Amino acid sequence: MTALLDTLFNGLAIGSVLMLAALGLAVVFGLMGVINMAHGELMMLGAYTTFVVQNLFKTGPLQGLFPAYILLAIPAAFLVSGLAGLLLEKTVIRRLYGRPLETLLATWGVSLILQQFVRSVSTAFALGLIAAVVLALLAPRFMPQAWWQQRWTPLLSVGLWIAAAAAGIALASGLGNVRALDQPWFSARNIDVSAPQWLRGSVDVVGVTMPTGRLFIIALTALALLAVHWFLQKSVWGIRIRAVTQNRPMSNCLGIPTETVDALTFLVGSGLAGVAGVAVTLLGSVGPNLGGNYIVDCFMVVVLGGVGKLLGTVVAALGIGILSYVIGSGSLLLVWPAMPSGLNELVTFFATTSMAKVLVFALIVVFLQFRPAGLFPQKGRMVEA
Repeated sequence: MTALLDTLFNGLAIGSVLMLAALGLAVVFGLMGVINMAHGELMMLGAYTTFVVQNLFKTGPLQGLFPAYILLAIPAAFLVSGLAGLLLEKTVIRRLYGRPLETLLATWGVSLILQQFVRSVSTAFALGLIAAVVLALLAPRFMPQAWWQQRWTPLLSVGLWIAAAAAGIALASGLGNVRALDQPWFSARNIDVSAPQWLRGSVDVVGVTMPTGRLFIIALTALALLAVHWFLQKSVWGIRIRAVTQNRPMSNCLGIPTETVDALTFLVGSGLAGVAGVAVTLLGSVGPNLGGNYIVDCFMVVVLGGVGKLLGTVVAALGIGILSYVIGSGSLLLVWPAMPSGLNELVTFFATTSMAKVLVFALIVVFLQFRPAGLFPQKGRMVEA
């Protein structure tokens, strides 16, 4: 009995991490239909934000508040990842709505850029990037309005961005001669985030040892889920988001600012990815390739649960998490010691993390053959048709 409870708790903890990671994707992909391959890298930004906040509290006048740094890292990670997602929506995604293949390729390219950004970013690089963006956004205001109404306007826009990028590169190169400004912030190596002392212990309940770090992740996931549910069901902007999702042309006719709704939806979904990054720092080291470990699992959770269904995301994430842990850890051998020899060999073969993932994905593919819309398909005449 104790072995079974221990297995269920560890599976629940893994499922909670997966749910928190997939929650932001469920908002973006489920409500907007945007395939954002950079979602994992937005998680990575949240994890690195946690690392930066931790360092701010390790020394100096804020050292006495170090035990509470994780609580301040959560809104900071939400803000950083949310603003990064908002910038992505306004510069790339907005021009590709209704074109899923182009969106997939573009966001995949953005994910590679963000990975290299984390490896190479320095103070000189950051200042050059900021200068380029500011120049590209402000320069059109100082140009004659008639220039933006000509046939060669697209070429002017492209040329402006190229000129701004060249100016940013020149500034970064000049500042790079100063050694203090040219040092990478993070580099390509994995970094460790130290959890506060109150998250390093464990709690024993009915003979099951529950690490407080994993209990914190479960509680954080529950709070995030309740917050998203309230936002989508009770808030004014949540109602507007659901209205635009169901009927964009009619919402536009009724005066709902659809472009603002799109930007807000992407900001919220990206911010939730940042919060998931905070949770991931409690499980191990953080590196530039962090997002790649979660992006496929997140998409499987959203597709299995049903596109746009929060309840489906919850059930699918917990189901995949528990099933992956039960199979990958070989817990079936502990729960059922008298297992027949043939079945025992089969369970032992799949009792690794990679093989368990293969088996779980195969089961999901088989399930989707019978229910292509997932566990909780959307209701409506368009869906039924």
